[in-house]
Parts: sequence; C-alpha cells; structure tokens
Amino acid sequence: MAAEVLVDFITSLDGYASGKGWPGFWGLESPEYLAWLGEQPKVTYLTGANTYPLMSGFASGQVPEGVDEFRSEEEESFDQLTRARKIVFSSTLEEPLQWANTTLIRGDAVAAVRELKEKEAGILSTIGSLTLCRSLLQAGLVDRFRVVMFPVITGATGEERIYDGYPDVALEMTEHRTFEGGLQLVEYKPRVLERPPLPVS
Repeated sequence: MAAEVLVDFITSLDGYASGKGWPGFWGLESPEYLAWLGEQPKVTYLTGANTYPLMSGFASGQVPEGVDEFRSEEEESFDQLTRARKIVFSSTLEEPLQWANTTLIRGDAVAAVRELKEKEAGILSTIGSLTLCRSLLQAGLVDRFRVVMFPVITGATGEERIYDGYPDVALEMTEHRTFEGGLQLVEYKPRVLERPPLPVS
C-alpha cells in the first residue's frame, strides 16, 4: 500500500503561517487541540532547506525574535518532532545533520517523494516548507490537505503568506472539526485545476 502525502498547515484566518512577535500557535492552542495533536499517528516529516534550520534551531532551544522563552506546550511539540523521523530536501545543507532522526536528500524533492510514496506505507507529512508543499501539490502527489485555522488576523504582523504562487485547486472536504477556543480544522482531498471551472448553464 502506498504512503499518503499530507500537506499540513496551521494558519491565521488570513492565511499567514506565523506572526512577528507572536508565540507559537499564536498563543491560542487549547488543551483539546493539544490532546488531538498527541493522538495523531506517527508520520515521517518532510521539510525543505529553509524550514529545517528554523525548526531544528527551535528544537535546540533558540527562541524566535520577540519571544523571551518557549512555553511548556511548545517545548513538548519540539520534543515530539525531535523523536520523529524527518527527511530534509536540500542542495546546500551539509552532513552530518545535528537534528536527531533526520535524513538529507539532495536530489529533486518531487521525484524523491514520488518514490517514497510508492515504496513506503504510512503518512508523509509536510511541516512548514511552503515551496515544497506547493511543488508536491502541483505534481499531483498530495492526497490530503489539512489546515487548522486559528481565530486571529495578523494583517500587521503576519509573516509567510501561505498560498501565494499556488495554482487554482478544487478542494473536496473530507473532515472538519471545531476545537475549544474557536480553532477550526478542515481537511480536503485536493485537485489541481488547469483552468477555472466553467459556469453552470
């Protein structure tokens, strides 16, 4: 059985991946959401050359600018990532990689993920890595597209607009859930469109 490729984002309502000066999860994660995260099946994480040093730095205790220290919930999240299997696609990083359980692949990421999908089972899930996610989607390799939207608009401080440069994509909803605190999960089966659909006559 082929592995599933999951693009997995957490976003502000206006589609940003983070906000300058905001804590992780925008400080709005709820116990219910954190418990759900802890119940998720084991996955292999896919990351690109820009996200990898950022996340590995966080895992080693480097806090982002504007934040004094990580909260216990964030530290546990990074600990879970450290224990998980990770694959980073990069032509610039050098081995040995310092983040435990990480494999470096220098070749074409789309070709490598296509091969992984054919040969492995389980879930291959992206973490951050907006360019990688876009490339996998455009190549038709994404089986599940999941977004957890946090109830905040970061128009003034938002960083990393997620969907810039994306193709048009039709999304068939397969799951939805509202967590306490107003966090909204939606999951879709994506289908890249060559052109906008014709209007119904």
